[in-house]
Amino acid sequence: MATRTGPTPGPPPPDARSRIGFFGAVSIGVGGMIGAGIFAILGVVTEVSGTALPISFAVGGFVALLAAYSYVKLGVRYPTVGGSVEYLVRGYGDGLIAGSVNTFQYLAYVIAIALYAKGFGGYAATFLPADAPAWSESAFAVGVVAGFCALNFLGTAIMGRAETLIVGIKVGILVVFIVAAMFTLDVSRLAPSGWANPADILFGAGILFIGYEGFGLVCNAAGAMANPRRMLPAALYTAVGVVIAIYLLVAVGVIGNVSTAEMVQARDFALAQAARPVLGAFGFKMVAVAALLSTASAVNATLFGSANVAYQVALDGELPQPFQRRLWVDNGVGLLVTAGLVIAALLAFDLGPIAMMGSAAFLVVYIVVGVGHLRIIGETGARRSVVAASILSCAAMLVALCFKMVSAAPPAASVTLAGAAAASLIIEASYRKATGRKLTLTARPSPKTRA
Repeated sequence: MATRTGPTPGPPPPDARSRIGFFGAVSIGVGGMIGAGIFAILGVVTEVSGTALPISFAVGGFVALLAAYSYVKLGVRYPTVGGSVEYLVRGYGDGLIAGSVNTFQYLAYVIAIALYAKGFGGYAATFLPADAPAWSESAFAVGVVAGFCALNFLGTAIMGRAETLIVGIKVGILVVFIVAAMFTLDVSRLAPSGWANPADILFGAGILFIGYEGFGLVCNAAGAMANPRRMLPAALYTAVGVVIAIYLLVAVGVIGNVSTAEMVQARDFALAQAARPVLGAFGFKMVAVAALLSTASAVNATLFGSANVAYQVALDGELPQPFQRRLWVDNGVGLLVTAGLVIAALLAFDLGPIAMMGSAAFLVVYIVVGVGHLRIIGETGARRSVVAASILSCAAMLVALCFKMVSAAPPAASVTLAGAAAASLIIEASYRKATGRKLTLTARPSPKTRA
């Protein structure tokens, strides 16, 4: 266990203004998962998986469900706004592993938010006249980050209600596409003859796994739930189940209506292109609007979760004291720093080649969290076999993804991933040496239970 530097009270029970309800928690998870991924990388995954695109989504969903089981058990036992930050400290105690992986996870969230914001900017710019200034896309990207940063300062309950509205609209548009696509579905397009080999199908699942990583954001909201013991499992499993169903139906609708060649050609706006033969030009615009809402809500949900990561890391003693200040209602300096880093990243870098790196980064986190869970599994009441299966499935997907990253992807993806890992270790070791601060534990205690 982590070394305590003195009695550290856990987060106070949420009041009525900051409490998150069931639908708000589900919306945070769905909003974090159905984001830039399905809109921005659908064509890329089709190029890899072929007509086996639905199989890749199913594989990714199965791995996500296994990882979600571990998060549910840990979240019920240790309800906290920090989510996996707390789980790593519980599993590994006061050491470089917990600290460096927490930092690595935080950097992964920053990259993910920047990717979502870039996606939002790209889709928003398509609605402008052809002679719009070149900086318009970046202006939209910065604006969506700044806007949701301000919204988060108004309180978690307000954020949850806004997320519920956004998620409802975008899911509704996707449902319209799914229903319409089923009426024009050409089943022959789904034939196994067009499937890629198993290794490429797994690689495709690895690329799109970033589309599932948002489920952990539900655990970040556990500290703001009135009864996380009951609400967290229901909200997290519901969110993952809804997203798997939507992804599978969308994938079937896309492959059943558009050839893989057309999907690859329109890889930057593949889902909107798939709506043309189903709903015409109106469908193209409708899906583009859904893309705007999806990327915006992903920024919203992930910004909320990553700011809580920064806050929890500070409470654990891994960041300077100013991060512990809470401004207005729920969030503190961590939210401002997170938004600043995201804006700097989206202005400085082209994040397209980093999509694989983002998926790989979260797979690494899930593996490390799972191994740490095995170390304290007696406290959570989880089934060892299920946690072990989660670790092995994430590892298999990570190996397939990294092999392709090294052999086929631009070197920027591998270099960025390795650099983020090295930087996380260096930052953690340097900060410990400079300050001598120790990790503490902050989660409210919760009775052992099976979710």
